[in-house]
Amino acid sequence: MNLFEILKKIPESQTTDGPIPSYLYGAFRRKSISFFNGLTDENTIVYWFQSRSFTIDLRLKHRTETPAHERQGWIGHTLWDTEQELLSWQVADASNYQNHVQWPEPAKLHAIGNCILEFSPSNVYVEDWRQQVHSGLYLGLRLKTAVDVERGEQLNMDGGLIICDQHVAYTLTRLPEIQNIMSHLDLTADGLKTNNIEHIESFEVSIGTDGQTKYYSTSSKQSDQPFNFDAFEIIDDSTLKQRTSLNGRQIDLIFDIDIYQPNYLFQQQTCTTPSSEHWLKSEESHLLHHAKLTL
Repeated sequence: MNLFEILKKIPESQTTDGPIPSYLYGAFRRKSISFFNGLTDENTIVYWFQSRSFTIDLRLKHRTETPAHERQGWIGHTLWDTEQELLSWQVADASNYQNHVQWPEPAKLHAIGNCILEFSPSNVYVEDWRQQVHSGLYLGLRLKTAVDVERGEQLNMDGGLIICDQHVAYTLTRLPEIQNIMSHLDLTADGLKTNNIEHIESFEVSIGTDGQTKYYSTSSKQSDQPFNFDAFEIIDDSTLKQRTSLNGRQIDLIFDIDIYQPNYLFQQQTCTTPSSEHWLKSEESHLLHHAKLTL
């Protein structure tokens, strides 16, 4: 059954509360990153999709021409330090496209309007993220178990699907036997060998902005291909199963429903003081003359 038909048959999440502030829910594209040395990058393609308790992240220098060993993508549990108000991520080795942690610092966050400003505690960088969605379907599915259908064998894999209206992020990690090979390689050196490229790319993080097509991906074969929303089944109100084919093997993917809201309102504005609102209104002919919503 198609996923969207399935969603009509299951109840929405009774609560959206999670371990992180709700202003972080949604699909964010990085507008810029500025470093301590004065340099700023406004061109690297970076997406951060946030479900209630997990994150999908994709980073590419170029949509189609980023070398395989330089692509970045991962899926991980999202952690929130309430006392210090710091965001961090728990990413297993097999849940990372690369073989090392590229972003070791937690994040200090500040929300203004539709943007999230992320400051590294060491002040080595600040990132400007922009919310891409206003309202619509909000679904987070996190892979619980992957099973080889023919062998009845559980596979050590990770994955997930996050849908925020028309923005979609999908992740499925490498098959265990391939990940075991990749985990012993230095991707910057060994990864350049032709026979390793297909194995490296088999870790998929794909992003779409039209609800249907994988426009950005760590996998060259998946770029511009449709998302697979078919062959889903209901196990119970909190668990779905999808049968898929991977390297010629039939695999059952068992997903926990992390969040499901048919029509969720994502944060696009933040609060300020009445006096500040009055100031903006009184000075809007100057302050808002060139202002527009920027995603």
